[in-house]
Order: sequence, then structure tokens, then C-alpha cells
Amino acid sequence: MSSDKITFCLNWQAAPYHIPIFLALTKGYFKEQGLDIAVLEPSNPSDVTELIGSGKVDMGLKAMIHTLAAKARGFPVTSVASLLDEPFTGLLYLPESGITEDFQSLRGKKIGYVGEFGKIQLDELTKHYGMTPDDYTAVRCGMNVAKYILEGKIHAGIGIECMQQVELEEYLKAHNRPVSEAKMLRIDKLACLGCCCFCTVLYICNDEFLRKNPEKVKKFLKAIKKATDYVLQDAENAWKEYVDFKPALNNPLSYKQFQRCYAYFSESLYNVHRDWRKVTGYGKRLEILPPDYVSNYTNEYLTWPEPAEVSDPLEAQRLMAIHQASCRDQPSFKRLSLPA
Repeated sequence: MSSDKITFCLNWQAAPYHIPIFLALTKGYFKEQGLDIAVLEPSNPSDVTELIGSGKVDMGLKAMIHTLAAKARGFPVTSVASLLDEPFTGLLYLPESGITEDFQSLRGKKIGYVGEFGKIQLDELTKHYGMTPDDYTAVRCGMNVAKYILEGKIHAGIGIECMQQVELEEYLKAHNRPVSEAKMLRIDKLACLGCCCFCTVLYICNDEFLRKNPEKVKKFLKAIKKATDYVLQDAENAWKEYVDFKPALNNPLSYKQFQRCYAYFSESLYNVHRDWRKVTGYGKRLEILPPDYVSNYTNEYLTWPEPAEVSDPLEAQRLMAIHQASCRDQPSFKRLSLPA
């Protein structure tokens, strides 16, 4: 094996928001940095942090809450950059489920979740709203939440606005129903978090690999930054190149998901300090992190200036919700401009 090879594991099978990784590969940006990247797609998203933490894989993608929990459980991983910043995440449902904006309407329902920590989140929320885990039936769905809802296997499930919610909307549209019937109870609002940063998708490294290969990681991130810049500057052509390499994504659903992911892409790739403080506190509240836990992230491998954080994160989330609703009704490639 080449000494310049990096094994990189996606958080799930290739999806629209993985475009920077694959374009860095196909456009030769990794090669420009003298790197050879092997991109792996897991059959089970819950395996990713274990594979990276055990050293079987060098780098990969994982959500912030899972990255924190992995280190707390003895899997040495560190976030070195961000891919998707704060995608809206929550309990997706359709009106016929009998679920409303009242959390108590989940009583007696079948609720889907992706992995172990989704179940922990649901249990903590039920406690917060005066219920117990016995008041609902938990169903592990993996990434197939929308599929399970449409098949009637669950009444609601944890999903992401730019992915599973779009699946529900496309189903509604195909059946001449308003896309607005695809509803979400956002977890950040239910849990009083103030933002959806717990589901920010991160570039993570095995700690030993990171310690031994700091220059490799810097080069990897330079290539990713160049690919991300290309995606943000020319989304249409970037998408054409991506689906030429990944023809399974060459369909209307994936294209619409890409449009909805577009505003969430991190332009700077920087880990946001405020978000890490907030999610570390949330992890302690969920009791998946010890009281003295120190957040496992760093920005030292990013070699360009760090941008200022937004001045009002709550207002930013409000504006993002309006922006994404507009993208739903009039699909386009637009970014939300926020004051620092």
C-alpha cells in the first residue's frame, strides 16, 4: 500500500452532500496534494466511529454528537473540519399519523431512529415532556426513516430536512398532495438547544493517524476546500460531474436533495467553537459524556483564515428555516448571507 494512501469512510452510502469528497477525487485535487484516497461506504452507519477509532480506517465522516460520544466510549477520534453545518434535524411525520406539534401526540406511536444515540435523545425528550420510554415504541431504521414512514412501519422518525424530508415531499408531490404536509418537530427546539449543531457532519480522524500524519491531513483538507469552493461556485456543473461518476444519484430526488444541502455546506470547513460548547453540554445532559469531558475537535490543520462566528445564532436558524422553505417551493442554488 502506498505510504500516501488515506482510507476514508463515509457516514453512509454515497449521498448528495458527499459531493466534495468525490470531486476532490475525480478532479485530481487529492492527487495534486500527492495523496491517494480510498473512499469506503459502510453498510451500517453505526460502524463508522468504531472503524476509525480502532484504526482500521484513517478518516471519515460523522455527526458531532456521535463524534463526542465515540471518544467518551474509548474510540480515539478527533474532528478536524466541518462538511455540513447545522442541518435541521427532527421527528418527521405526515398528518395521517395523528401526530401534531404537541409532543404528547407521540404517545402510543412507533418512532424511528437511526442509531443508538437517536434512542437516547428520544428517551430524554420523553422525560422532558412528562412521558417515559414505555409511552412509545422505538424502531431502529438506520437511514431509511422516510421509507419506513411511507411503508407504515413507523408513525414518525428522526431525519434530516435536506435528505429524508425531501423524500417525503417528493412522495406527496407524486400523489398530488401539498409538500407542506411533510412535517418536522425539530429536536433543537424540543430540547431547547437553540441550534441544530448536534447533527453537523464532520471530517474526523483516528487520533494516532492524526498524530503521525499532520501534513497528510493538512493536504487532505486543502483538497477538500478546493472541491468545496468548486461546488459552491458552480453547483450545476459540479453536480453533472458527480453523477457522471456516481450514476445511481442521477435522479430528480437526489438533485433536489443536493439543492437543499447547498446552503448547509461549510464554506470555511472550520469547527464552530460555540456549537461544540453547546453540543458538549447537551451530551452531558444526555449522560453520554462525563461531567469533565473535553471536546475532541481542532482547527489547527486548516491552513486558511478562520471566519468570525455569526453574531446571533438563533436569528441565523430562523433565517435558514425561511431560506430552506423558499428552496423547497422554488428550488435553486442560493446561500444564506449572515452577519458575523
